[in-house]
This record gives sequence, structure tokens and C-alpha cells, in this order.
Amino acid sequence: MNQYYVYIMSNRSRTLYTYITNILVKRVWEHKQKMVEAFTKKYTITMLVYYETTSDVHAAISREKQIKGWLRGKKLALVESMNPGWKDLSEGWYETPTGPLSRHYKTKLDMT
Repeated sequence: MNQYYVYIMSNRSRTLYTYITNILVKRVWEHKQKMVEAFTKKYTITMLVYYETTSDVHAAISREKQIKGWLRGKKLALVESMNPGWKDLSEGWYETPTGPLSRHYKTKLDMT
């Protein structure tokens, strides 16, 4: 069964970027490496600050549109509900192949 992620990335200035993916580990890596052109590269959006998971692609698309339609204050409250310290939730994901996401390294990061 596929998993879909609605995620919010940010930078030190708390500029927000909301999107969906089915491979969160790879997509966050691409943001961190500034491989995602335009907005995220221009504003150095490299911190994963929020995400949700669902197995329903239509629910993920709907949720992404819902969040994107919100005013900034509501988006900030959503992030703070999961991540009050605004920490990078992906911290440590890519440091070692024995870390908590090590099983994803070959299957997720190597996928193109």
C-alpha cells in the first residue's frame, strides 16, 4: 500500500512551503540539496517542520489544497501543533545508514 505525505518545509525566517509526495525521505533530501527549483531554492527552504500521512492519494491532494488555502496564522498554528519548537523533523535522517530511516536509503533515496 502506498503512503502519501502532505508536508510543510520552512527556513529560518519561517517562510512556508506546502506540498505532497509519496516518498518523503527523498523529497526532503531534494529540498536540502536545493534540487527543487524556484521558490524553495530561492528562499532556502530546507527544514521539514510538519507532515501528515495517508494511504489515500485523493485525501492527500485535498488536504494539500486545504492547507494552501489557509491564512498564514492558521498554517503556523498547524506546524506548532506538531512541532512547537520548529525543529527540523528530518534532522538525523541522512547522517548514518543505521539511523531510523536506514531501511529507506536504498529503496527511497536511490529512486529517480
